[in-house]
Amino acid sequence: MPCIYICGECGAENEIKPKEPIKCKDCTYRIMYKKRTDRMIQFEAR
Repeated sequence: MPCIYICGECGAENEIKPKEPIKCKDCTYRIMYKKRTDRMIQFEAR
């Protein structure tokens, strides 16, 4: 299942599959940020 990552240089969204090199397909920049999920996640703190 591919994950969506955002390029740190140009801001393009890329789908990267497991075992695929981590780099932007537009500008070949290697720093990628994982896109946040739309699901609500809640933790209980004590």
